[in-house]
Amino acid sequence: MAAKLNVSRGSFYWHFQDIEDFRSELLQHWQETSTDQIIDALDARPGDPDRLRDLLHQAFDRQPRLDRAIRSWAAHDKYVAGIVAAVDERRIARVARLLVDAGMDTTRAAHRALFFYWAFLGQAAVVDQRHTSLPKEALNDIAHLFGGPD
Repeated sequence: MAAKLNVSRGSFYWHFQDIEDFRSELLQHWQETSTDQIIDALDARPGDPDRLRDLLHQAFDRQPRLDRAIRSWAAHDKYVAGIVAAVDERRIARVARLLVDAGMDTTRAAHRALFFYWAFLGQAAVVDQRHTSLPKEALNDIAHLFGGPD
């Protein structure tokens, strides 16, 4: 990482008290950029019917490398696994709330939110680049399919 930043390892680590501080900052950054900021942006648009569609585009257009790395780390570290579980819970709950706000009943919204999240996590596991994204129109169609109160 220090090489990519074009700094020495010593100057890189100077910013952290120890390796645990670095790890803590990394997890905090992941939570803030991949969850907190996204939820805050959604909350800033109450009543906007395009929030679910926009969230899908944002989620499926991003590069999942950091998420994959954090989840791999969580497989071997109970503390990290607890943080990942809490982030997962927040993300799923927020998608469910978007669906409820769109008029869906709570149970159906919870099921669909979980399914969306499974798709999001699964996208990161796909290796063949031809199958890692969908056109904008397809994501719009999926948002419409799952987002209605039917």
